[in-house]
Amino acid sequence: MSDPMRPRASLRTAVVWEVLKDALDRQAKATGRESLDVLDTGGGSGNFAVPVARLGHRVTVVDPSPNALFALERRAAEAGVADQVRGVQGDAHGLFDVVGRGDYDVVLCHGVLEYVDDAAEGVRNVVGALRETGTLSLLAAGLGGAVLARALAGHFTEAREALTDPDGRWGEGDPVPRRFTAEQLTGLVTDCGLRIGAVHGVRVFADLVPGVLVDTEPGALDALLKLEAAAAEQPAFHSVATQLHVLAEKGAA
Repeated sequence: MSDPMRPRASLRTAVVWEVLKDALDRQAKATGRESLDVLDTGGGSGNFAVPVARLGHRVTVVDPSPNALFALERRAAEAGVADQVRGVQGDAHGLFDVVGRGDYDVVLCHGVLEYVDDAAEGVRNVVGALRETGTLSLLAAGLGGAVLARALAGHFTEAREALTDPDGRWGEGDPVPRRFTAEQLTGLVTDCGLRIGAVHGVRVFADLVPGVLVDTEPGALDALLKLEAAAAEQPAFHSVATQLHVLAEKGAA
């Protein structure tokens, strides 16, 4: 996966990265510690973990793929943060077989809930990893974005299938096992006693705009990034976003 600091990759990560950086700053001020303990479940090769470590935090990445963890180790070393990033093999279902309960100030759960057998259990586990006061960053596939994408590609039957399927899948060939609405995601989080801080639509436009336009038109990338940021917090656009991001707090007033 690409580094969110790289310009082209920022189309996919910019909104989440900016929100996450602000959340880390707030959490650090609240705890009075410059270096936080961060858990990245399903963090793969360090898409977010390495940039978070660059900010001075200690990051534990839990991922089921040995290859991804090997790439994480190499990437962290190249970034000069090898001593701040630890990778362990595991998944959200058996999370506490490899990490401790209540050990983390911030937990990232990005691109995980789509693939676990029980999404509610997955959320309970990542929330259980938070300290008494902590922040959860949850990112998952959005239902509306998939429906819109299939329809715009001319696959109208598949679009209708995704719209009516309980898991938001458009057919047997769909590589994503489950998609969510904003209401479903926030419900999973509030059921665990957390307070919703913000909900963002991610990749509202980025996946619909031809790449050649972004790459060749002067200023197009920057303008599209600004458009994504402006639309992210608008509820009207949550229903058509490719991904949905929920930021929530534990133990907050």
